Amino acid sequence: MLEVGGLLGLIGLILWVWALVKIVQSRASTGSKVFWIVLILVLPIVGFLIWLFFGPRG
Repeated sequence: MLEVGGLLGLIGLILWVWALVKIVQSRASTGSKVFWIVLILVLPIVGFLIWLFFGPRG
């Protein structure tokens, strides 16, 4: 059985990978994609939340 910390870490990893896939698949410009990917890599939790609310749509 997973620990609570392990489970939260797993959920965080899944959300992080999902965000990266969505960024790469978006129709945003290459520069915009690079910006969002770097932001999520440097600031994983905060960057994910910023992308979730302000990132490119569609």
